[in-house]
Amino acid sequence: MQGRLEGKVAIITGAARGIGEGHADLFAAEGARVVVADVLEELGEAVAARLREEGRQAIYQNLDVTSPRAWTDTVAAAVQHFGKLTTLMNNAAIFNASGLETTTLDDWNKLLAVNLTGQFLGMKICMPELLKTGNAAIVNICSLYGLIGTPSFTSYHASKGGVRMLSKSVAMEYVKRGVRVNSVFPGDTGTPAMENLTEEENAKVLALVPMGVAGKPLDMAFGSLYLASDEARYLTGSEIVIDGGWSVP
Repeated sequence: MQGRLEGKVAIITGAARGIGEGHADLFAAEGARVVVADVLEELGEAVAARLREEGRQAIYQNLDVTSPRAWTDTVAAAVQHFGKLTTLMNNAAIFNASGLETTTLDDWNKLLAVNLTGQFLGMKICMPELLKTGNAAIVNICSLYGLIGTPSFTSYHASKGGVRMLSKSVAMEYVKRGVRVNSVFPGDTGTPAMENLTEEENAKVLALVPMGVAGKPLDMAFGSLYLASDEARYLTGSEIVIDGGWSVP
């Protein structure tokens, strides 16, 4: 099946690389017009340019997800270039491996500003345009760490647990107004963020994954593709966990 997002216009945050880039590739291939939104300007411009070279419709927009003004500009760019906004992919996030006593207040505030407040602002500022369509979809990228607890990663766990419940709350708020809100929970995924792990650290992570391999950005994007498509018209407030079985035991 192709063209599953034909007629859709999607803002994808953190789309310059990793999971976000995988979403941009797949969504564009399935017919969506894509706003590649990221603070990494050179990489983001390159992704949008590559998609256009492949015959897709895509633009780059510099977006700091913690800035309401940047969100307003991004929504305006989507509507100006593509005429509407039907889909929001909240993916942008940062990572911190510190535990409770080693996490500074500045670290805590910075991570929650990007990972949680950024998704709140995205939904809030995109919502007026999404409501105009009568058939819109929001997909929030959460994390396996929004479902389970592990030692350390204090602020990251808190942010992703917040995304999980924020998604459910907004889903119920707009359930009768034509906007569906669902979330995807990636496990270990081969992204630039994981490239800093040593072989020993990577082996420890893979030992926790029953499938024994890391997922790929496209594995996550296929889950979001379903949620963003009209095939999922009866689905809201739901969660798709894509983690190679990590959360099952």
